[in-house]
Amino acid sequence: MNSANKAVFLSYASQDAMAAAEITRVLRAAGIEVWFDQSELRGGDAWDASIRRQIKACSLFIPVISRNTHAREEGYFRLEWKLAVDRSHLMATSRTFLLPVVIDDTGDDDDRVPDRFRDVQWTRLPGGQATAEFVEHVAKLLDPEAASIRDAAPNGERPGAAGALGSGSANASVRGEAAQKSRTPAMRVLLVVGVAAVIAIGYLEVHRALQSKPEAAASVPAKTIDAPALAPAAGAIPEKSIAVLPFVDMSEKKDQEYFSDGLAEELLDLLAQVRDLRVAARTSSFSFRGKSDDIATIAQKLHVAHVLEGSVRRSGDVVRVSAQLIRADNGYGLWSKTYDRQAKDIFKVQDDIAGAVVDALKLQLLPAQQIESRHRTANTEAYTEYLLGNQFRAVDSGESNAKALIAYQKATTLDPNFAAAYSGLADAEWRIADQSTNDPDAYARAMAAAAKAIELAPDAPEGYWARGQLRNYYYLDWQAAQLDYEKALALDASFTPVHIEHALLLATLGRSAEAIAEVREVLTLDPLSTVGWRRLGWLLMHSGQFEEARAAARRVQDVNPSADARSSVGFTLLYEGRPAEALHDFVTDVSRISPQGVAMAQYSLGHREASDAALAAFIKQEGTPFSYQFAETYAWRGEKDKAFEWLETAYHTHDGGLNYVTYDRAIEKLRGDPRYGAFLRKMKLTPN
Repeated sequence: MNSANKAVFLSYASQDAMAAAEITRVLRAAGIEVWFDQSELRGGDAWDASIRRQIKACSLFIPVISRNTHAREEGYFRLEWKLAVDRSHLMATSRTFLLPVVIDDTGDDDDRVPDRFRDVQWTRLPGGQATAEFVEHVAKLLDPEAASIRDAAPNGERPGAAGALGSGSANASVRGEAAQKSRTPAMRVLLVVGVAAVIAIGYLEVHRALQSKPEAAASVPAKTIDAPALAPAAGAIPEKSIAVLPFVDMSEKKDQEYFSDGLAEELLDLLAQVRDLRVAARTSSFSFRGKSDDIATIAQKLHVAHVLEGSVRRSGDVVRVSAQLIRADNGYGLWSKTYDRQAKDIFKVQDDIAGAVVDALKLQLLPAQQIESRHRTANTEAYTEYLLGNQFRAVDSGESNAKALIAYQKATTLDPNFAAAYSGLADAEWRIADQSTNDPDAYARAMAAAAKAIELAPDAPEGYWARGQLRNYYYLDWQAAQLDYEKALALDASFTPVHIEHALLLATLGRSAEAIAEVREVLTLDPLSTVGWRRLGWLLMHSGQFEEARAAARRVQDVNPSADARSSVGFTLLYEGRPAEALHDFVTDVSRISPQGVAMAQYSLGHREASDAALAAFIKQEGTPFSYQFAETYAWRGEKDKAFEWLETAYHTHDGGLNYVTYDRAIEKLRGDPRYGAFLRKMKLTPN
């Protein structure tokens, strides 16, 4: 549901931001597009026109009602409410446009909400905890056709009773990961239906377990005390340090975010080449998009002394770029300038800004050193397509990767010598194949594109990174992958994606302690990296450091509220020998991996039928691309023959999950079997 006419607009008072973010997270996890101004806008002049346009275009308006909205006589949300009410007067009475949500005990007779709100039924979601029924109701209002597919399920089964809409019961919570591999809305609904019976069984069983063992109820994961900070202490903020924030798109149509992001990323890349200058990683810097944090707060969180921010206004081939460098401790501007240029001169603007920052910070370049972008092309249109591809690829869903592939193909057609576009092309090709098609030809095209990128730019890290990914996850050529990663890091030690993948490869090769240390180091440079915290939790979990692993998993959600980590916590609890608590996390998560967790936890609880049902649903739902996960589940259940059958399937289909086979706790029961050693030898690995 990503088309504009299927979007939800969420309106709330600033004091209710956390509850609104939770509702947004759950809806987005179900594939529903939500316009949520704290996440999408930085405020100021950009707010008014954008908000008016979105309220006019959205399909459903959800006002969040609370004691806070009652107490506030003024606020942006009241203007939003008025605009929505005005639009509703133009609609047929049969059309549902207003869907008020109450997050506390505010009564439906509240005299500070518009009369129009009281004309419709209110939904109650205490604390913003969106239920499965609420998500289903919203999906039905936005897309009746998808709802009809859902209603056609056998016996008309659905997750939860209709009468529970808005009840806010914890067992009905929908959790998900925005960055998870995408599904169409209809397929997401079918997924919920297909596993509904298993989840219902699972919840009833864990509910009985918690009732019979009161002490277990007291240790539900939500109440577990997190471990201390997992990353090394930051220490004093270095004077020569900077964060480059995403530049604001000030274009009339607000359709140039990919271009403004690209400009900021290029500046970050240029400044990262300066000796002695510490530059915050892109993931962490860009995490502040749309948030209200002031410069001092941002700088403190990123551990930098200076912040570079700016805006871009593009109209046709004319670009206006404004930038300013701010010293964080006193808020003073050290330098600022506005450039009016043709789009073809954008690289000159980048160079000017980077040079001005270097001068303002009184930095010294190495003798004869000239900082320059490795993503340049003489063809402005090719560069634009490359930036568009980067924006799509960052989302990393099936749909977005397909769009990224098209953009990169256009870029390489427009400029056949554009090395950076070839590395993007390689990455998009293999991600699409890995997520869905498993097409050997796609992997071959990806390898050819990576080789072309290296041929055109042997001193740039992206081509080696792209080729290393293929060698690591598809061709299972560990030594060659390691050489590629090490080459990429030698060319750019600040390239954090390579560090993450290199760390996972080290774990595959039996060097888990080094892997954990490398990810911790990444988090000193990129402290708000969702991927970094997730990978750290994964490695800590499999190394038996469970308390820290749970803390890292929860840190994922602190950093990115839309990235649920319930299954990650669930697997950690499962490996700790706490299956009832693990099941609680698995049944409240709708990620693609949650049915596997349900099957494994139910088995550990002695509920064989429920485990069988969950595993059968999982296999039917995902098929061969999840062969390694099926092997894990059978291994956990002690069914070695089936586990080895699926490992063989994973081997022949080049399943990337095989990277975990040397240290995976799920398959511990296989390690004493001679077939396990033989399998590792076939993969040119040795057991840990």
